[in-house]
Amino acid sequence: MAERERTRTRERSTADANSYERFIRFRREFEERQEMGPIVIKHSDREYENNRQGHLMYYLDPLTYKDPPLHDWYVFTHDVRTHSGKHRHQGGIVIFVIEGKGYSIVDDERVDWESGDLLLLPIKPKGVEHQHFNAEPGTPCHWVAFLYLPIMEYVAMEFTQMKVAPDFKG
Repeated sequence: MAERERTRTRERSTADANSYERFIRFRREFEERQEMGPIVIKHSDREYENNRQGHLMYYLDPLTYKDPPLHDWYVFTHDVRTHSGKHRHQGGIVIFVIEGKGYSIVDDERVDWESGDLLLLPIKPKGVEHQHFNAEPGTPCHWVAFLYLPIMEYVAMEFTQMKVAPDFKG
């Protein structure tokens, strides 16, 4: 009779054993973030990145930063040097202009804005096509955008990039 060699495999820990335990762990981690997560996100703790849409710095990004209490938000600043990339999505975004003067082309209509203004991208079933421009290239032009993810999921948001930002090298 042939001998069998047996190897013992480690069983999953209880925390990963079933959906209920994963849910309990998820809720516990959520509660810990609410209690212990940072209340202030320092500018010095973030870095700008050049991506298809422009020169951006993300303060809240649930895919990158796991410790902040608010995981339902994307909050980022855009340093609009000349112009952003051009893209389309369902809208529902709030943009506050921090510094500078510029304009956006929203569904082929020019919308001018300056420091202190609030730009609202409406929610539309077929999306809102838009691109942002610095009206005075060479001078600072910054805004901050707020995206609430549950709204994005509710409207089944999609992103379609039409043109990339001029500084993007990807």
